[in-house]
Amino acid sequence: MYLPRAFAETDLAALDDLARRDPFITLVTVRDGDPTVSHLPVLYRREGDRVELIGHWARPNPQARHDGAALAIFQGPHAYVSPGWYPDKEEAARVPTWNYAVAHLRGTLSTFEDEASLAGVVEQLSVEHEATVGGDWRFEIERDDQRRQLRGIVGFRLDVESIALKFKLSQNHPMANREAVASRLESQSREASRDTAALMRERMNEATGD
Repeated sequence: MYLPRAFAETDLAALDDLARRDPFITLVTVRDGDPTVSHLPVLYRREGDRVELIGHWARPNPQARHDGAALAIFQGPHAYVSPGWYPDKEEAARVPTWNYAVAHLRGTLSTFEDEASLAGVVEQLSVEHEATVGGDWRFEIERDDQRRQLRGIVGFRLDVESIALKFKLSQNHPMANREAVASRLESQSREASRDTAALMRERMNEATGD
């Protein structure tokens, strides 16, 4: 990932926030020069600098036969930025851009297929996400019909070895431009635009000591 110094984020709390906001990754692996991509919900776990992601594939997914190097991507909020919003748009000849937050996690994949571990993943994912929609479905391993469905999945664990966080939020602009962009994004109808503005405000407050 191209990562200019101005946009590099080092605080892992920012990664926690991205994973909490949208725990749905793009998982990329390569075998014999051929990339394979899956889009998957995961359980995110961090203790200090140690991060792991846990999830599962459908068994027919070719990626379910992969052990080894992998890249997981968390996509944060993002928004178009019009050059017309900048106070210095004419003298600086500003152009359109895009503000966004993203995390790239590289590590090593390992797979598991034992019933107890698979049941644990399905149960934890359902508990976390049923709560977000007001549901109460639970995986019940004692039910034969549900337990049999575990045969159709393969579990994975990604032990993360390196993390790149890019928060491109107009940090390379004068504060007046940053303020103008944040204000415009706050007025947009897209939730992602307003979320991007909130991230901008956080970094602007850090820069000014507020």
